[in-house]
Amino acid sequence: MTTDYTALPAHAQLAALNRRRISSRELLELHHQRIQASAINAVVTLDIDAARQAADASDDRRARGQSTGNIDGLPLTIKDSFETAGLRTTCGAEELRHHTPTHDADAVARLRHAGAVIMGKTNVPAHCQDLHTDNTLFGATRNPHDPTRTPGGSSGGAAAAVAAALTPLELGSDLAGSLRLPAHYCGTYALRPTQGLVPARGHIPRPPGWLTTSDMLTPGPLARHPRDLALMLTALTRPVPDERTPWRLNLPAPPQDLDDFRIAIWPNDPACPVDDATAETLEQLTRRLTATGTRVTRTAGPVDFTASSTLFEQLLYANASLAGTDVDFTADQTSAHHLADDDTSPRATFLRHRTQAHRSWLNANEERARQRAAWTAFFEHHDVLLTPAAPTPAIPNGSRTLYVDGNERSFFDQTGWTNLISHVGLPAAIAPVGTDGHGKPIAVQIIGAPYADRTVLAMAEHLATITVYTE
Repeated sequence: MTTDYTALPAHAQLAALNRRRISSRELLELHHQRIQASAINAVVTLDIDAARQAADASDDRRARGQSTGNIDGLPLTIKDSFETAGLRTTCGAEELRHHTPTHDADAVARLRHAGAVIMGKTNVPAHCQDLHTDNTLFGATRNPHDPTRTPGGSSGGAAAAVAAALTPLELGSDLAGSLRLPAHYCGTYALRPTQGLVPARGHIPRPPGWLTTSDMLTPGPLARHPRDLALMLTALTRPVPDERTPWRLNLPAPPQDLDDFRIAIWPNDPACPVDDATAETLEQLTRRLTATGTRVTRTAGPVDFTASSTLFEQLLYANASLAGTDVDFTADQTSAHHLADDDTSPRATFLRHRTQAHRSWLNANEERARQRAAWTAFFEHHDVLLTPAAPTPAIPNGSRTLYVDGNERSFFDQTGWTNLISHVGLPAAIAPVGTDGHGKPIAVQIIGAPYADRTVLAMAEHLATITVYTE
């Protein structure tokens, strides 16, 4: 029986490489064939010649017993928001149509240093600023489970490519759920690492060449198995020699067995209600965990949902002030100045936060520290917190409204659950645990304490053994 190597998870593909059952060049060509045959429009830029050279170099190293890193020879793709030396990087924006960087983003450089064979780039919404993945350069990416449904955004091309086995691993990014929502919609695993573990320099939409990045943005991996997230996390947290970093990272080890975990679950909240299919999936998961003898505590969470969301929104819009030109920002300041005091519309909120005074931001940052402290105190008594990944499974392509069991909600409620920790920098994994009545994936979000990245990944792997989700 012929093995379909592209369908294997990344760790199995690496095992095949190390056992010489397949070469990196052969594995690359198999993925290239899948990409060319795909109709979901997930991979939008390829440089197969450069990838072949990298694969051949990896095969030479392996033949000499000189493997360079833990993902040496593995083909993978990169979200088109990360700068890649010699490979077009557009961030889905017309003005960057011909942008070919001369340097890699820091996270990309770390992957190359670990031996990754970069095949190409995956689609994003323009400037990563939508929850659908569609732009005028490349068009829309489709959800592999149902082409009438969105893959989410902004890492929609990334999640779709992983789900369709076009790539075994992908480097995505997350600011406002941009990594985790697509993983949920496409039925893949994802990790938003603890803020600061993985450098974000070289990530657009900060202008090309900028040295600073958003204080809420973090690169992170997507994969078809939680063990593969751990592989990529290792590669992403090992500095390259050019970084001249004097320290080495040693993340805490997770509890050994499932029944050693202290698990809390926050299954629903009136501030961001979930649909019946999602609620039932989390209830089934709770029953399965309890049946194993694991301790599961229901909780309303360590912070008030609405207060957390309001603070997140203020900090997010402050970050957005760097988008656009100086002329655009001056116009926003003028518009904000003329807002009526009683105007509480979404546009008014956006303008006020986008143009807020530095003093206002400092007060918001203080509140962020208080919320982070509340989360840290919570994790003194719990190892992980399970929450919904989103209120519903994947919504229709192009929809600008979210319906939860027929009730209209804000379009941006899609990321309400993921944004609980986006501004406080905690690690969070997405793990698919079931499907709705139409076969659309439903995932759970696994949140951990600062630097408990390996704990949330261990929990994801345990969940894979007790749930019924299959791709």
